[in-house]
Amino acid sequence: MIKLYGVARSRASRNIWMLKEIGLDFELVPVIQVYRLPDPNAANAPLHTRSKAFLDINPNARVPALDDDGFVMTESLAINLYLARRYGGDLGPRDAQEDGLMTMWSLWAATECEQRALEILSNRVSNPAGELDEGKAQAAVAALRAPFKVLDQALAETGHVVGDRFTAADINLAEVLRYAQPAPELFHAAPNVRAWIEACQSRPAYHAMAAMRAAEPA
Repeated sequence: MIKLYGVARSRASRNIWMLKEIGLDFELVPVIQVYRLPDPNAANAPLHTRSKAFLDINPNARVPALDDDGFVMTESLAINLYLARRYGGDLGPRDAQEDGLMTMWSLWAATECEQRALEILSNRVSNPAGELDEGKAQAAVAALRAPFKVLDQALAETGHVVGDRFTAADINLAEVLRYAQPAPELFHAAPNVRAWIEACQSRPAYHAMAAMRAAEPA
């Protein structure tokens, strides 16, 4: 059985969504981000990203990690591309060109959008009240307007970035851009992006993942 190391309140959410879309049985091995623990060295501390047992799996000390019958991978976006190619049917590429496009859009999400989207989430929602910084959030919104326009144009024809169907690329993009949703002004200015992410997040597998996130402690 596939083992996924991490928790739903981490980038493992992307892989949980993918696994549930495919319908694969998997074991979620809870690994907590070390920064969330008051004392990671305590005798009763849970398995975390600096635990030796986890470092043996991923020496980068980050979740998620995937073990597919002894084949170990890290990096959530790459894990999804692997799962789609091996198990995903139409969630994966039909040919080399689609394979290239799925990789391209996943890397685009990571390089063009993720850090800025996280700035929005942190400074409008996640940080303690005294550390919310609307100026930083506004700067991130401004920086994301151009990438959102690029994605809006790419979605105009079919509502998807690869072919005319929902694929792993949509999951990878939607999970990165979820961080930007506390900036509704970005989505109102890009109606194709807004309709697309609403459709992605209406899928049963997304709701199953989101329920797992909600059940975990913040």
